[in-house]
Amino acid sequence: MHIHDVFEALWKDYTERLCPSASKVHALLQEDSQLINDHIALRTFAYRDIGLDVLAQPFIQLGYQAEGEYHFESKHLYAKYLRHPDPTRPKVFISELLVEECSPALQNIVAKLIRQIDDLPWSTPDLLWQGRPWDVTYSEYFELAQESEYAAWVAAHGYGANHFTVSVNQLKRFTSVEAVNEYLKQSGFILNEAGGVVKGTPQVLLEQSSTMADDVAVIFADMDATIPGGFYEFAKRYPQQDGELYQGFVAANADKIFESTDRQQ
Repeated sequence: MHIHDVFEALWKDYTERLCPSASKVHALLQEDSQLINDHIALRTFAYRDIGLDVLAQPFIQLGYQAEGEYHFESKHLYAKYLRHPDPTRPKVFISELLVEECSPALQNIVAKLIRQIDDLPWSTPDLLWQGRPWDVTYSEYFELAQESEYAAWVAAHGYGANHFTVSVNQLKRFTSVEAVNEYLKQSGFILNEAGGVVKGTPQVLLEQSSTMADDVAVIFADMDATIPGGFYEFAKRYPQQDGELYQGFVAANADKIFESTDRQQ
């Protein structure tokens, strides 16, 4: 499968199932040339045959290489990002919930989900956008959310990109993340304000912002409900001392970006 086909399939699933509003944002920011996707993000459980390294394999087979790693201790998350030698290819940020660090109640629910998918061939690329491969009840989702919004999101939605990211560097109408944010707010979008609307600074070589996740309908085993789905991110990268744009991620930024899918109280 070609890299282009993988990201097209992920985009289709993302805009149809997880973040329908992304198509409108994309149209609002579209200029003369096609928008550059800085990166996507995938979520999973650090559990048996569905962990971070398993989700990374299809990308590695397409030429991607694992780069920096990140720890989010308060959220019990570990992450890496993958980068392709071709700088025009989107980066892939993959995180996993360290299930063994969580409560016995959470571990039991996750184990119940995983038992339903023991025989799936996790190395095949199409599973990256297949959605939820297990049945889960709303009550289980709600219980997970009391401890970990991240765990609840993965349980409810399964696999797919939780966000795509517009590269602000390419835009002509907007030269800053702040300008993009203001335009989106005027267009009726709600932005993630955790840690400030703009996460990061030119000093750390990366600024990011994001919409709050769309509310999407999910069919649970016991009822239907509307819950947070995916969101759209915006990133501006700054040059390093060698003049090349910084290509990594900043843990403090990412920690707050995760909260774009938190349920609004």
